[in-house]
Amino acid sequence: MNTIVSLETRFGKVLAKEFRRLETLLAKGMKHRTRIDLVERDLFETLLKMGLRLLEEFVRAAGDGNRGRVLVHHGRRLQRIEATRNYRSIFGVLEIRRFVYAAGEHKKVEVALPDKKLGLPAGEQSYVLEDWVTRLATEIPYAKAVQWLREVMKIGTSVRAAETMVGKLSEHVECFRAERPAVSVKREEEVLVVTADGKGVPIRRPLEERIEEELGKKPHKRRSCVKYKKAEKRRHRGDKKVRKQMATVGAAYGIARWKRTAQDVLDGGSQPDRPRPHNKRLWAEMTKVLEDTVSRGAERLFEQLAKEVATRRRRHPLVCLMDGDRALWKLKQRHLPEAIGILDIYHVMEKLWSAAYCFHPEGSAEAEQFATRYLEMLLEGKVGSVIGVFRRFLKQPRLKPAKRKALDTVIRYFAQRREAMQYDQYLAAGYPIGSGIVEGACRHVVADRLEQTGMRWEIEGAQAILNLRTTELNGEWNDFIEHRIQTEQTRLYSQAA
Repeated sequence: MNTIVSLETRFGKVLAKEFRRLETLLAKGMKHRTRIDLVERDLFETLLKMGLRLLEEFVRAAGDGNRGRVLVHHGRRLQRIEATRNYRSIFGVLEIRRFVYAAGEHKKVEVALPDKKLGLPAGEQSYVLEDWVTRLATEIPYAKAVQWLREVMKIGTSVRAAETMVGKLSEHVECFRAERPAVSVKREEEVLVVTADGKGVPIRRPLEERIEEELGKKPHKRRSCVKYKKAEKRRHRGDKKVRKQMATVGAAYGIARWKRTAQDVLDGGSQPDRPRPHNKRLWAEMTKVLEDTVSRGAERLFEQLAKEVATRRRRHPLVCLMDGDRALWKLKQRHLPEAIGILDIYHVMEKLWSAAYCFHPEGSAEAEQFATRYLEMLLEGKVGSVIGVFRRFLKQPRLKPAKRKALDTVIRYFAQRREAMQYDQYLAAGYPIGSGIVEGACRHVVADRLEQTGMRWEIEGAQAILNLRTTELNGEWNDFIEHRIQTEQTRLYSQAA
């Protein structure tokens, strides 16, 4: 009890001194009739300094860890060493002087009592600062995040430090996802939906070069037959093209049944009774090289989707809703063979418009009528009839070769995916037929952060951002940060924080 009273008295004296500074600042502002926004800025800077001062006092109250020249720890005699470490808080840099114990002057520290008592992190950055920096960096470019923190919060950090924090924090995502609780089956909606799509990420080097380098293979070089001296400044044709690698984005969510007719879909409208997805979880994976193997992003994504389905599905129908990417459908068949495959209706519409432009001008009312007519037939389950009509159109002698080729592409697209185009049955069962969820996720998760002007990424850096962005969009950020802190504290001090 006496200890608590003495601490309160000690902190009270510091607080009283700091509050007198605030009183002086406010009185000065009133005397000189200072504009309110200037007073506001001065108050904020003063409060930051006050926070650093109070944090220093809090660290000092924890003690210096001195237990004598020698400390017996687990039967070993450890020497006392005076050491200093920096703690970068949101208020500023704090220098912590304390005593630690090790087997020798330059040996690994084995006992640091103040560090354990305060729950200090492994590195210099505080957990709060790490939280703020990484949360900002997942939304805006590193340079802008660092600039904002420096100008607004007076926090001095660098782009490299921000990148390091994002990379290290991302390493905890996989463990967090493995340990997070499963979605309650009682709270699950009537239909469980999984969906996947790809989105290109601009990268610095093609994946093939990375694989060859990291697996010790020599890249193949084509011999040039050019005899003249090549220009040093002028680019070759094609050099300006942005090189991209595919990030595969996936989602799993529950949704209520919504039974409709083909006419309901065609009428569209605001649809206020449209059911909303629940318990949505997102993933985003890039292909990367791991030791002597190549880990395909799409493969890892479907493995995670399969695990998610195993924990969430009981008697609910399982639907897999995607565009026509054959590679993704093969993975669906391998990992989720029991899922009802549905070809995204929006991509089907794009093919119908391509067919319409074979006969009518782009943007014309005739083209719209053409696309609407055959969309209605597809929604009614008449896929074979549409394919048959389009094949008869191919025989028209006045159809130009380019248009004939475009129409033939549409026919083959429908014929190869006919099994996943039974829209009359899907609508009657109340299943979703549009993949807007994953399309939006591709834009928000990938494009909004990784495809900004001039950006080029290393695979590891892009994957780190994707891991953190999906965690934040899943509404799990605070739980994730707490998991990361508890994991590190257990590793450092053999106990949770």
